[in-house]
Amino acid sequence: MFQGPQSCRNVEDFRRLAKRRLPAPVFHYIDGAADDEKTYARNTNSFDDCDLVPNVLAGVQDIDMSVTVLGQKLAMPVFCSPTALQRLFHHDGERAVARAAEKFGTMFGVSSLSTVSLAEIAGLTDSPKMFQFYFHKDRGLNSALMAKAKAAQFDVLTLTVDTITGGNRERDLETGFTAPPRMTPSSMLSYAVHLFWTMNFLLRSKFELVELKDFYSEGTKDPITVGGYFSSVLDQTMNWRDAEQLRSEWGGAFCLKGVMSVADARKAVEIGADAIMVSNHGGRQLDGSRAPFDQIAEIADAVGDRIDIILDGGVRRGTHVLKALAAGAKACSGGRLYLYALAAAGQPGVEKALLNIRSEIERDMKLMGVTQISALNRDMLRYR
Repeated sequence: MFQGPQSCRNVEDFRRLAKRRLPAPVFHYIDGAADDEKTYARNTNSFDDCDLVPNVLAGVQDIDMSVTVLGQKLAMPVFCSPTALQRLFHHDGERAVARAAEKFGTMFGVSSLSTVSLAEIAGLTDSPKMFQFYFHKDRGLNSALMAKAKAAQFDVLTLTVDTITGGNRERDLETGFTAPPRMTPSSMLSYAVHLFWTMNFLLRSKFELVELKDFYSEGTKDPITVGGYFSSVLDQTMNWRDAEQLRSEWGGAFCLKGVMSVADARKAVEIGADAIMVSNHGGRQLDGSRAPFDQIAEIADAVGDRIDIILDGGVRRGTHVLKALAAGAKACSGGRLYLYALAAAGQPGVEKALLNIRSEIERDMKLMGVTQISALNRDMLRYR
């Protein structure tokens, strides 16, 4: 029985530790997904339908796992996908993840629903930073978010395109999860039992959606579900013209998160996007949709020579990363991959989670007989 983060060998170990340390509504917000959670499960299970074919006698003492994606050189082919509300999971929130990502030479994604300011995050780390942009009805807010990301010198702007309305996240409805947390008769006992979390939440700096609080009370003063936030304040008229205009206004590396079809990947190329994150929002939006890994090969065949392809979601093991890269992705990203670790132990937890995946990638590359990421190719995969 493991006792702490240093004994956690994999994502599932961190998941169990996070479940012990978080009130039930907060844990199930991280752990849950839409409807019957079939797509959530498929995101990881899809890797099981593909086998790796290793080569041997390749001289693999020295391994280079670095990749260049969105113009940024990363020391490992995995980065921390942007996720919301991080100070609900640990009182350091985005600060912990930013420092851990820098230590491992990889990119850190920051959500529009961040609980630490972009300016503060910029002062914490010099490593590559991605700002994830939600397209709000309030165009003044949209302009303010872009201005703050520019002022903080973020390297990448990523527009999320799969949250045109909130997914049916039934676990959140069952537990009564909101941001900020709202105590209900059914959840009060769980908050009381997890006294360490509750005292941190009550006694440390006030929880708020830092970059949104001056425009909306929802999520800072007025409790709301994340799905409710998407449905009520995001602009459902958003279209390809808006995405193209946003890219032009940003003027730097630009990515679309939530692209799943070849047709949309081609449109992303047409509007001048530098990358796409093939993602279904961790299974939290459209249940029954395809898993990212299931789509990588055909998207790479269609546009892989014209745009960076990032697999986002489902990654739990180093072998998952190698399969995605061999299929045509330039890099992988994940949220739960590090969120369980953040909840379990803050920055040391995130560092251990990144160390685990980096160690697996290094070992698996040697076992595959490759010394550079570029040596991975479709010949090394067999689909069942």
